[in-house]
Amino acid sequence: MDLRTANDSESRFSGYVEGLVSVIGHADRAGPLHDYCVGLMLPCERKSVEPMAAVTAPERTAAQHQSLLHFVGNAGWSDEKVLAKVSEMVLPEVERHGPIEAWIVDDTGFPKQGRHSVGVARQYCGQLGKQDNCQVAVSLSVANHHASLPVAYRLYLPKDWAKDRTRRRKAGVPKQISFKTKPEIALEQLRRVRPTAGCGADGRWLWRRHRCACEHHDAGIVVRSRHYAEHDGLGARHGAAAAEEVVRSGTTAEADPS
Repeated sequence: MDLRTANDSESRFSGYVEGLVSVIGHADRAGPLHDYCVGLMLPCERKSVEPMAAVTAPERTAAQHQSLLHFVGNAGWSDEKVLAKVSEMVLPEVERHGPIEAWIVDDTGFPKQGRHSVGVARQYCGQLGKQDNCQVAVSLSVANHHASLPVAYRLYLPKDWAKDRTRRRKAGVPKQISFKTKPEIALEQLRRVRPTAGCGADGRWLWRRHRCACEHHDAGIVVRSRHYAEHDGLGARHGAAAAEEVVRSGTTAEADPS
């Protein structure tokens, strides 16, 4: 990488972070946000605040650790607003290479030790390919042949967690968060994001079929430019096959997307 390219990359990164600063509230969060984003980009083994503090401020690691920990765990910024700002800034660049061709629903497992992290339970973990102790998040992304972009993301809260008031209180789970199945989370994300992310003709088409598949067949699916592809993340394998049958039969062509 030559000097001009390096300077251009640094300028683009700074502009990106400045855009995020505009939606995180207090001005004193700008520094920790910048350092946190830098830590995500640097080659440290784990992307948690302790090793990130060591690589972003090696001369004051303890203070940096506390700053990042407060920013991630206690500062009252909205992850939804940040993700919406990311979409606002990045989606035009993705669409410059072609229209959105797919909306992708997926779940991602994060292996965990212990039982105190929010939502951690013995459940299927895609990273490990088996049931184990982990957290699971449901995400919605838009994509074309050039790139994909996450536009919604939510941690899955298992039933045991949702009904355990003591664990919820200790972990700081908001009272308004209730148990939802993974397909229910995906549908909620689609309803919220649809007006702003990839809403051309293909987007409307994909929404109709995706909504029907999730509601009526509990299917885990990848929606891909007028086709369903089987994906075992959000439901049983037979669910995707059932969804494909619904699409072939054309029974959802006039489904209400509201």
